Amino acid sequence: MSVLLSARGLRLAFGGVRAADGIDLDVMQGEFLAIIGPNGAGKTSFINMTTGYLRPQAGSIAFDGQPILGLPPRKIVRRGIARSFQLPQLSGEHTVLENAALAVAAHAGFWSPWRALLRPEYRRDAEALLDSFGLLPLAHARADALNEGARKLTDIAMAVALKPRLLLMDEPTSGVAASEKMAIVETLVRVLRQAGVTAVFVEHDMDVVARFADRVAVWSQGQILALGPAAQVLEDPEVRREVIGIEAGPLLP
Repeated sequence: MSVLLSARGLRLAFGGVRAADGIDLDVMQGEFLAIIGPNGAGKTSFINMTTGYLRPQAGSIAFDGQPILGLPPRKIVRRGIARSFQLPQLSGEHTVLENAALAVAAHAGFWSPWRALLRPEYRRDAEALLDSFGLLPLAHARADALNEGARKLTDIAMAVALKPRLLLMDEPTSGVAASEKMAIVETLVRVLRQAGVTAVFVEHDMDVVARFADRVAVWSQGQILALGPAAQVLEDPEVRREVIGIEAGPLLP
């Protein structure tokens, strides 16, 4: 696999808190890379630096061999990087279809009042997108009436509407009922793999990580404590003790 995203020497501090302390990381084309670690370790800061919401005090980030550090978020999206947020960024008073249509229109470079977005071509593409995520039955539901799982999937679907090559997801299962988590992640992994999208996701549920991640990067105090295949990293004694909080035993039954 070739390198799609490369970060070198990233440093970022907020006062005495080091969000990035010399981060070096390559994301490989086609992989699903999980980022795990305690709160405050710098995981979300890495996503924010990669997508242009934060600028590191030192270091570099390249996407497909081209530097992207310093570009605004919209230009980074145009390069082929999209993201979803820990708190879904939906317009609650509008329907799921309208939210999806806005994302489709944004990819086309068209911004307009909401009522103009349901043009036939945007509606058709938005409906196809929702169908791929199993959300078409909810197309006419208001976004603020959805449960958290559907909200998360809708938010990720809107990111996929931008047709990224790389998608960064910040805690895609946070707030989702335990009974829904695996089905939701199975859906998004299926859609992303079919679309050929590389994914990086911050996650606290180790069952989700063990089942779906190709590789795992462990963040600790702004540094990468461990990086490698999921099975190998999740069995590392130091990772299990310091990050996962267990000494022994399988992560999955």
